[in-house]
Parts: sequence; structure tokens; C-alpha cells
Amino acid sequence: MIRMPFNTLVSIEMLTGHLNDPNWQVFDCRFDLADTDWGFANYQLGHIPGAVYAHLNDDLSGQVTPETGRHPLPEPRIFASKLAKWGIVPGKQVVVYDQGGGAFASRLWWMLRAIGHNGAALLDGGLPKWINDNHPLSKGIEFPQSHSIALPDVSFDPHLWVKTEEVINFIRSPHNLLIDARAPERFNGEVEPIDLVAGHIPGAINRFYGLDLNPDGTFKSPEVLREEFLALLKGIPPENTIIYCGSGVTSCHLVAAMEMAGLKGARLYAGSWSEWIRDPGRPKVS
Repeated sequence: MIRMPFNTLVSIEMLTGHLNDPNWQVFDCRFDLADTDWGFANYQLGHIPGAVYAHLNDDLSGQVTPETGRHPLPEPRIFASKLAKWGIVPGKQVVVYDQGGGAFASRLWWMLRAIGHNGAALLDGGLPKWINDNHPLSKGIEFPQSHSIALPDVSFDPHLWVKTEEVINFIRSPHNLLIDARAPERFNGEVEPIDLVAGHIPGAINRFYGLDLNPDGTFKSPEVLREEFLALLKGIPPENTIIYCGSGVTSCHLVAAMEMAGLKGARLYAGSWSEWIRDPGRPKVS
């Protein structure tokens, strides 16, 4: 029996049966915005066997400029080179996880999906569930078998993400919906621990990415997610939806949750709030 690739979620039980499968590759995406060395340091102290570390700033983001947000998408050719280094080829199953419910791992999930890799999934429950279920950890650094040739013609599908100029036009229509994935207190401008300006983009509504999860850090069922998102959309088609956050990372979590709910077509505003506020002339609600 040929199993189709997993493209949203993989269970702990399923992963344990494929730890030594050469057609599977696991990535540890743990990260701390306040301490950018924390993730890699803790990865070396203990990670899922076979997992390779992917650093949000160094591996999953491009160069920050005065016009970009904090985590711009990397140049596709550079990302393709990293994929070759990591041994990622078409047909390989990729599983990503982090220290929680996928807030950072979803960024790599989205990037792989955006280049057309139909076999990337989040580990349901992440590392905490792996540990709580008494599965083993490995120490040190894992080095996958690399490929000498990068994936050809890699680009991020323009149908899956938008730039700032597109958001400006998007929010002018009442038939579109802009969703902010940050915590309510950041959305409301009550606190802003990261960016220089507090508030949100006019017309946006708020759904904190953490609402996608159960108390144990696993994703809610597709049925529950679908009910919640349909209530949020209020009749607006998912393809008329753009999702953003602080820098285009946790917003990927909402895209993944909508995919799990069978609501396909939501696009990512990759620059997000940290890019929007680069121009003081852009409107803001605080």
C-alpha cells in the first residue's frame, strides 16, 4: 500500500515508525525571539533522533533591510541551496517541530509548501509531547546526507503570499478579510514587546494562533477548527483572506490550521506588521 505524503500534521506515533526511514527528514525549529541562540543550544542538548536544526533568522529568513519586516522571505535560490544541503528532494517526507505547538515550525512548513514540496507536516504536539510520551532524545548536531545540486527553478508561489502593496489595495474591499495572528494585547496596541510601533492594520480582525491548539499543545480537530474559522470568516471565502502577524512567522500557523479545516486559499502577508510600520505614512490602529 502506497501512503500519500503528509502535508499538514503527523502524529508522534507515525513519526516513531519512520525515524530510520531515509525518505523522511525531521527538522527542529525551536527559537526564542529574545534569545536567538537559545534554540540551537537546546537542540544540541536534546532533540528528536535524526532531526536537523533550522534557525529562523539564519535559515528561514532573508536579509533585513530598512524596507522589510523582521523576517523577510529568503531569496529562493538561497533557500534551494539550503534544501540541497539538508538532503531535501521531491518525494521526501519532511516533519517539523518546535518547543510548542508549531509557532516557529509552521514557517518552514509554509516555505516548503510555497515552493511546491507536497510532503511537509507539523509534528502534532511538538517536542513537549514527544518527551511526555517517553520517546528518546539525541544530543549533538545531526548532519543529513546533502545533495550536490539544488532544486531547480525554486520560487515561492505568488498565489500563496502577498506584498505590502497588495495589502494596501486588499483592505479597501469589504469582500476581503485581513486576520492578525498575534496575541490580543498586541493587536489592540496595549503592549508591544518587539516592534517599535503598537497596534494593527486598519480593517484587520484578531485570531491568536494559540487558539488553534488544545491545552496539551496538539491541534484541535479539523471539525472544531472548521467551525471556528467559518464563524470568523462570516461568509467570506478563504481565498479572500490574508493572514499576518508580527513578522510573517506565527501567521503561518493560522494558514496551516485553515488547511487542516479544509478551508484552502488563505494567503500570507510575509512582511506583516513589522514591515507595514516601516513607512510611517501607512495607516494604523492603536
